[in-house]
Amino acid sequence: MRALNRWLSRYFSDPQILFLVSALFVLFAILLFLGRMLTPVLASIVIAYLLEGLVGVLERHRWPRWAAVSVVFTLFMLFVVSMLLGVLPSVSRQIRDLVQQLPNMLAYGQQVLMQLPERYPDLITSAQIAELINSIRRDIAGLGQQLLSLSLSSVVGVITLLVYLILMPLLVFFFLKDKELIFAWFRRWLPRHRAIAGDVWKKVDRQISNYVRGKVWEILIVWVVSFVTFSLFGLNYALLLSVLVGLSVIIPYIGASIVTIPVVLIAWFQWGWGPAFIWLTVFYIIIQALDGNVLVPLLFSEVVDLHPVAIIVAILVFGGIWGFWGVFFAIPLATLVQAILSALPRHLDAERAKGETTDSVLE
Repeated sequence: MRALNRWLSRYFSDPQILFLVSALFVLFAILLFLGRMLTPVLASIVIAYLLEGLVGVLERHRWPRWAAVSVVFTLFMLFVVSMLLGVLPSVSRQIRDLVQQLPNMLAYGQQVLMQLPERYPDLITSAQIAELINSIRRDIAGLGQQLLSLSLSSVVGVITLLVYLILMPLLVFFFLKDKELIFAWFRRWLPRHRAIAGDVWKKVDRQISNYVRGKVWEILIVWVVSFVTFSLFGLNYALLLSVLVGLSVIIPYIGASIVTIPVVLIAWFQWGWGPAFIWLTVFYIIIQALDGNVLVPLLFSEVVDLHPVAIIVAILVFGGIWGFWGVFFAIPLATLVQAILSALPRHLDAERAKGETTDSVLE
């Protein structure tokens, strides 16, 4: 108990540390209890971080901020409209075609599975195959019910989407235009003792900016390269699969493993164990290898390196708390924890050194 009291007095007697802990507690509580309602705000902040880099480039070329924000925001809206009108309908059409072809794929897969007990009687039995097929059918039935429930709530979804389409552009524009005013308003309510929090914020702000921009570029590059590769091979549902491969980079390590399953299965249903299937698999593995070993180091060179175990734990923890946004911001949040853990000892050492210097002067 005495050791705990010493630890508490060491860390929480300092007003700067107390403010940092309080601010983090309030931030996490807001995200935990109000995160779903604040989804448009969070998404708008992510987009503002993305566009701020382009605005900064124009400002360094002596553009007025209002002009830089107007040009960048207009280009971004044109890009969003082109995606909604050009890519989204094609993806929706491929999803519909895939759902229609799913029964034929399952029937073909069932025939292949039923041949396994004849070829490998010592490894697998007919009863095990029958149980596996029944399990797959149950899962598909559950998926169908979920799709039906989604279709029944489509009216609410459309209304929510329309609200987001109106609110988010406005939020993004004002986050960019009035960035300094917003920061100045927050600083008015902050106490004087916030040096540690300021140092941590500067580091985390830089990391989040680099991470968001790098992650968006990674998604676009992996998406385009995958789409070109799948199209050259003539793979069915090339656009849909390439979109999934691009979005899979949001979840490091885990996303690539999950999205590999539909890519390989659709290629196998289309070609079987043929040369096209083998070559497509080889090129897909090359894309994943180049993404992990070349693209990621180039795009995230300024982001603090984290051990893979720390990244996976952060994904599991923050994803379980905040869902998609927890997964997306898992690495920046882990960087926040790392920044705090490295800032506290430095601050305590500096305070201790200052105290020793004062004592020596008094002596």
